[in-house]
Amino acid sequence: MAPSARVRLIDVNHALDRRGLLFGASAYFIWGLFPIFMAALMPAGAFEIVAHRALWSLVVCVIIVTVVRKWRRVRTVMSDRVTMLRLTAAAALIGINWGVMVYAVVTERVASTSLGYYINPLLTVALSVVFLGERLRRLQMVAISIATVAVVILGLELGGLPWIALTLASTFALYALIKKGVGSKVDALTGLTVETAVMVPAVAIILWLVARSGAQTFLVRGEEGLGLTHDLLLAFTGVWTAGALIVFAAGARRLPLNIMGLLQYIAPTMTFLLAVWYFNEPMSPARWSGFALVWLALVLITVDSWRSRTRRKGEAAAAGEVTEPV
Repeated sequence: MAPSARVRLIDVNHALDRRGLLFGASAYFIWGLFPIFMAALMPAGAFEIVAHRALWSLVVCVIIVTVVRKWRRVRTVMSDRVTMLRLTAAAALIGINWGVMVYAVVTERVASTSLGYYINPLLTVALSVVFLGERLRRLQMVAISIATVAVVILGLELGGLPWIALTLASTFALYALIKKGVGSKVDALTGLTVETAVMVPAVAIILWLVARSGAQTFLVRGEEGLGLTHDLLLAFTGVWTAGALIVFAAGARRLPLNIMGLLQYIAPTMTFLLAVWYFNEPMSPARWSGFALVWLALVLITVDSWRSRTRRKGEAAAAGEVTEPV
């Protein structure tokens, strides 16, 4: 290869890396701002918000799938019974995850959502042992043990299990496990399209119950002062959800997994900072201690992941295999 061509190739690869970093960081930044966006949707309740999020996400996905002409892929996925069963389970899990997340915001427990997504990588490692038969490395065992102690401390401080954090972590970890089982045959857009389509019956029932109870805020005018802006914000939940997922997918295609693994801490860190300094949630010494232990566990799990990946790539390089950059 001529030197000039080699330089151009390296420059293009660096440009792709920078774009991937921008896309990946942007996706997690969008997710990190989620509590502020959800708070702006009040006085809508958690059920109404989640129902509209699923409904408008489906609308946005249908528009995008139509524009990019991906309906054949969607039909192929929907005709596969095993894949549909997995995506139906994934839809149920992500629906619960969305509901608990919104409930936490409207009940002023934003810090608990941050804790949930901090715990998620640790729980994912634990699930890989249970369901995939993977073996824990020493640092992983230490990290999970520390995180368990943190959960106990936070539970004692709360007078019960930190159920919001544990539900968010477990539902998302199980969701990721199912999506891993589906594999590359279901891309991010197709997956979200099918999952939100599966949610339609539940969405219809929820919206009917909300309207019947008199708690509906969408397209309602009256003393509450709700108007077009509120309706547009509820509809924008679809753009927010689908947009963040597409940006994330663009970043994931361009970046190695270890970089994406580091970027994932942007969202819970932003959420934690918002909980403390924007929503002014109280943080007792015990709560600070619990979070500190979780952060320590995350440092250990990240170091272990980085070392393991670097070791595998070194072994592959020694064997003459072609690998992606660390």
